[in-house]
Amino acid sequence: MKTAEESVLLTDLYQLTMLQAYFDKGMNDTAVFEFFVRKLPDNRHFLLAAGLEQVLDTLENFSLSPHELDWLANCGRFHRPFVDSLADLRFTGEVWAMPEGTPFFADEPILRIVAPLREAQLVETRIINLLQYQTLIATKASRVRLAAPGHLLVDFGLRRAHGAEAGMLSARTSFLAGFEGTSNVLAGARWNIPLYGTMAHSFIQAHTDEIAAFDDFSHSHPNATTLLIDTYDTEAAARAIIPLARKLAADGITVQAVRLDSGDLDQHSRRVRKILDEGVLPGIRIFASGNLDEYAVTRLINAGAPIDGFGVGTRMNTSDDCPYLECAYKLQEYAGGARRKRSEGKASWPGRKQVFRRYDADGLMAGDMLTTENDEAAGEPLLECLMREGRRLAPSPALADVREYTRGQLARLPLALRSVEPAPRYPVEVSAALHALVKAVDQRDQRS
Repeated sequence: MKTAEESVLLTDLYQLTMLQAYFDKGMNDTAVFEFFVRKLPDNRHFLLAAGLEQVLDTLENFSLSPHELDWLANCGRFHRPFVDSLADLRFTGEVWAMPEGTPFFADEPILRIVAPLREAQLVETRIINLLQYQTLIATKASRVRLAAPGHLLVDFGLRRAHGAEAGMLSARTSFLAGFEGTSNVLAGARWNIPLYGTMAHSFIQAHTDEIAAFDDFSHSHPNATTLLIDTYDTEAAARAIIPLARKLAADGITVQAVRLDSGDLDQHSRRVRKILDEGVLPGIRIFASGNLDEYAVTRLINAGAPIDGFGVGTRMNTSDDCPYLECAYKLQEYAGGARRKRSEGKASWPGRKQVFRRYDADGLMAGDMLTTENDEAAGEPLLECLMREGRRLAPSPALADVREYTRGQLARLPLALRSVEPAPRYPVEVSAALHALVKAVDQRDQRS
């Protein structure tokens, strides 16, 4: 039995209604679709491509089960010859894409599908679903990473993620973007992401004495002793840890960190740091959580708060300041002819495209050229062929390798784009060849 996420029926109805109309008219020539973002949100200087791995998995396992075919045949919307034609449906096309972890900008395609029309059409909804969400989270997480160089960052967002799949993918994507780990156990098991966790306030409350709770937890987890100290009185708990830490040390247990999860994190961290240092415990680190994002982290770091790491959850996993992208998956070519949408405010660039990226003398990104697939331009081409005839051309890189690639890509961003402050727009030029194609397509369409 397929899960909901694996089912081809996880799509919009109009994908299937169009497919039946295509079937009735015998339309199934090669189609080219591209996924892109029309406009960067005002509070984003760049976007970070993510979700490609799940798209490739979806395409390689693309088929309808007998149960799904029976449901389509009996739902009252589709005729039997069309449903029967779907029995052997598989993805047989090509995929071109930017590698996960590549920064990109408005109108730049990060994925191109080249396949028979019905295959390329039917995958639209799930592709948008996977790429938009993970790109949102990767971008948000990378902004936190850029705001906190050298600090431990942990994904804490599973409990408030918008569903189980979102919780899993946000753990994967935040690790890809540079987080050190996650509290999500299943994500750790599935993708070998390091796991981090402490304790809940309920653990402290279940004990009649706060210090007894710390002692019990430390003996139960002698190699993972991060103690949550703000259930009652934060500074009082910090003072009580000093004699406890010495007692634990006699048992061979080192208190690694304390966690702050409420109140004024700047002031609490300063007071706790002073208490611990005066108690000759400079090695105990301070870990903070509680409604954090890149803006809050930036403020804390700029203020000089003595915080060594951050647990970031809700605001990242929901991308709360930018919950969606103005993205699209549009037909750019059919049956050998370029196509383009000319709707007001939503016009698209036609044909198969490539993005070339230039770098300055310091190795930082200097500008992009959006052009036609076969045009030549200065710089590095960003889209590469990853799949032909429905199969990967090579094994996908390990998530740890994607994470390292992403780290290198973020290091090549212009300095202004790494900040949460307003920045000049990154230059993306449209080539003369692409402008010429637009003119040719519009003239052809006006004649027809």
